[in-house]
Amino acid sequence: MTEPITLTAAELASRIHAGEVSSVAVTKAHLERIGEVDKEINAFLHVDTEGALATAERVDADIAAGNPPASPLAGVPLGLKDVLTTSGQPTTCGSRTLEGWIPPYDATVTRKLAEAGVVVLGKTNMDEFAMGSSTENSAYGPTANPWDTTRVPGGSSGGSAAALAAFEAAMSIGTDTGGSIRQPGAMTGTVGVKPTYGGVSRYGLVAFSSSLDQAGPCARTVLDAALLHEIIAGHDPLDSTSLAAPVPPVAAAARSGAEGDLRGVRVGVVSELAGGEHGDGYQAGVLRSFSSAVDRLRELGAEVMEVSCPYFRYALAAYYLIAPSECSSNLARFDAMRYGLRVGDDGSASAERVMSRSREEGFGAEVKRRIIVGTYALSAGYYDAYYGSAQQVRTLVTRDFNAAYEQVDVLVSPTAPTTAFPIGERVDDPMAMYRADLCTIPANLAGIPAMSVPSGLSDDDGLPVGLQIMAPALAEDSMYRVAAAYERARDEAAGSALTEHLPQL
Repeated sequence: MTEPITLTAAELASRIHAGEVSSVAVTKAHLERIGEVDKEINAFLHVDTEGALATAERVDADIAAGNPPASPLAGVPLGLKDVLTTSGQPTTCGSRTLEGWIPPYDATVTRKLAEAGVVVLGKTNMDEFAMGSSTENSAYGPTANPWDTTRVPGGSSGGSAAALAAFEAAMSIGTDTGGSIRQPGAMTGTVGVKPTYGGVSRYGLVAFSSSLDQAGPCARTVLDAALLHEIIAGHDPLDSTSLAAPVPPVAAAARSGAEGDLRGVRVGVVSELAGGEHGDGYQAGVLRSFSSAVDRLRELGAEVMEVSCPYFRYALAAYYLIAPSECSSNLARFDAMRYGLRVGDDGSASAERVMSRSREEGFGAEVKRRIIVGTYALSAGYYDAYYGSAQQVRTLVTRDFNAAYEQVDVLVSPTAPTTAFPIGERVDDPMAMYRADLCTIPANLAGIPAMSVPSGLSDDDGLPVGLQIMAPALAEDSMYRVAAAYERARDEAAGSALTEHLPQL
C-alpha cells in the first residue's frame, strides 16, 4: 500500500514551490491513495484524474519557468464537496435526481480554486442536498469514518472530512447549513470552518437553505484552513448576499496564534452548550475533553468566563422549521422538466405525473421528510405560527450572541454532543440525528463564523472530539488566533501533533 502523505497543505505547498517535489508527484500519490482506500471509505463520488493532473502540470510548468505561485496553496490536492458546480465534472448533490448531471458553469468557489492553482482531485460524498448529519443519506452509499469504519464521519460534509482523515486529500471544501462542516470535523479529528454568512460566495452552491448555507474550508491544521479560507473568500457580484467587506487576515492570525499567547483574549463558555447541570444528551468523554480544552485556554493566558445565551435552547427547533421551509422552496426546481432524473415519460403521461414520479424516485427519505415539513410550515394558516415564529426565535438567538460579544471576544463549546456514532444507529430516529447539530446551529441562525478544532480523543471510546470556537461577524481572525494557540498547546501537551495519530488505513 502507498505510504500516505501526512504533510500539512502548507508544508506541501512550500516544497512544491521550492521545487523539492512536483505537484504532479504529489497529486499522483493522492490519486493512488484514493484508489487503495476509498472502496472502504467512500469519500469520493467522482475522481477527476485527468483534470487534476492537468492542473498539477500547469503549476509545475509555472514554477519551472520562474513564475511566482498563483497562491500559497498552488499545486496542493483538494476534495470538493459535490454540492458546488463544476463545469467539467458531475455535480450530483448526493442525489439520484442529479445523477450524471454536468453543469454548464463553475461555482465561484470552484473558479477561485482553479485560479489559485489548487488541484481538485474530484467531488466528495455528502448527505443528499446537504440534508443530514451523518453522510448516510447519500444516494451513492454512506461514507465511513477512517477512525472506525463502522461509524459515521458526520455530515453533511462527511466525504470532505473523511478524505482528510484518510489522507486522500490534503484539504477540502465543505458547506455548512447547520453544522455540516464543523460536526464532521469534530468526528474525524480535522479542522472545519464556517465563515461569516456572505463571506464566501454561494454562486454555484446548489441551495438547500439560502439564508443558512455557507461554503468553507476543511483541513488537518488551523493554518491550512486559514490559507484555504483566504483563497475562497471575498465579495462576488454574482451573489446578492455576498459581503463587500475585506476578508479578515486569517492566515496572519493563525500564525500569530501559533506563538501560544492568549493574554488579553476574553473567552466565553456558553452555559447552554456546555452540557448543562447533568450533561443530558452529552457524552461524558466529550464533556471531559471540553473541560480540559477550556483549562488549556486559561493556561495560555485567556480570561475565561461563563456566558448565558438563554434562547439557544430554542435554536434547534427554530432551525428545523426555517431550513425545511427554504428547502421546500429551493427544491421545487427539480421537476424533471429541464434537467435531472425523468421517470414515467412514455409520451402519454401528463407533466404533473412525470414530475410526481420523478420526485418520488429521485429524492431520498430525508429530503422528502424536510420538503413535507417545510411545505406545511409555509402553508396558509400556519405560516405565522411556524415559520414566522421560528424567524422571531432566530432574532432572539442573534441578540444573545450580540450581548455575549459585549463581554467576550470569542465563545466556546463542544462541537457535537457525542463522538461518531455507529452507521445505521440513528437512521430511523430523526430526532436523535437532529440533536447531533445541537451546538452548531446557533451560529448558522445568527450568520456568525464558527469553527471546530480537534481537542484530542475521548477517554471513553478513543474517538475524536472537537472544540467549537465562535466569533462575531467578520471577526474570523480572532477565532483563528485562539484556535491556532490551542492547537499548538494541545500538540505540545500530547508530545506530538494530532495529525500523527490520524488513522493510516
